[in-house]
Amino acid sequence: MSRRDDERTPTERPGTAPATDPWALLRTLTPARIGLGRTGNAIPMRAVLEFQYAHALARDAVHDALDTEALCRALEPLPTLRVASNAPDRATYLRRPDLGRVLAPESHAAFAGIAPAEIAIVVADGLSATGVQAHAAALVHACAAALAGFRLAPVVVATQGRVALGDDAAARLGAALCVMIVGERPGLTVSDSLGIYLTYAPRPGRQDSERNCISNIHPNGGLSAEQAARKLGWLAREAMSRKLSGVGLKDDMPAALGTQSGAPRIAGS
Repeated sequence: MSRRDDERTPTERPGTAPATDPWALLRTLTPARIGLGRTGNAIPMRAVLEFQYAHALARDAVHDALDTEALCRALEPLPTLRVASNAPDRATYLRRPDLGRVLAPESHAAFAGIAPAEIAIVVADGLSATGVQAHAAALVHACAAALAGFRLAPVVVATQGRVALGDDAAARLGAALCVMIVGERPGLTVSDSLGIYLTYAPRPGRQDSERNCISNIHPNGGLSAEQAARKLGWLAREAMSRKLSGVGLKDDMPAALGTQSGAPRIAGS
């Protein structure tokens, strides 16, 4: 005996088209793992393998080494300085965040003879060398264009660096503003994301509340380099005008912001 209509599932009822995957539309709206389904009491093997692959990418992003020579080539014609934090290796960097916040003593000499600048751009591997290797050069070039009219210091490329390392480097360059580009902590959806931290009057000891952050910069559904650079350009001009950054500087950038034109001035040129 057949079941009554009210006992059937919606896709079984007469006149109702079967739904092949009711989660399909929602998956187009988010990269999150939703509606994975199941095989018996377990999730499907495809979902298991995709999870393991994402986990491997995240681990690689944290542990991979940044090829600073290749990055500096990609940054041309912008001048660069290569430095290192006080963390001697990756294992120490992960265990001792404090060492990643200051420059190694042997890196101090790299700043000798550099003309003072208004803005210093510092790039560090952070927790995603993968993201920095893949996307930092394009982001730096976009940021340099967005900062047209300011005198820029040579781009500092740092290994084993945390966010606060930028304060140390920018202070040695005599910069009024530090733009710190760093690899963000990877997740199981995105392992190559970058963040920008903006600090006015940088110096060692600055607190996180004294910075502005632009995060989630990556090509896989995140903020594009051009979008991040436009936001940075607006925040930088506000910071320089109001002489502050952090919680006192709100992101009230107009939705339609014109692009900047011209080329940045490099300190010493």
